[in-house]
Amino acid sequence: KENSSENILSSANRLLIHEGKLMLAESTRLLDVYLFLFDDFLLITKIKRNKKKYGGSDTNLIPVCPSLTPELQSFIREGGFCTVLDQPIPLDRLLLKNVEPV
Repeated sequence: KENSSENILSSANRLLIHEGKLMLAESTRLLDVYLFLFDDFLLITKIKRNKKKYGGSDTNLIPVCPSLTPELQSFIREGGFCTVLDQPIPLDRLLLKNVEPV
């Protein structure tokens, strides 16, 4: 929802534990996602690549948050971005299971 997403990261006490790229298996396709695991919830974002090609050396001048992983910083400099795929999943409601690879 538009209005609730504005304050999603506003807690000063929230810690980013891990982040990384994964493939999400939907019913008939695979989706590139980028996960952010905080100490209180899991945020799943969809990776979007900008279709425009940026030229020249000015792409290295785009300011990027230094706390992001080098992989995500590079992705953002290339014009990519992440959009929230669904509501954050509170960790107290999250259940993890091992599954066999298909």
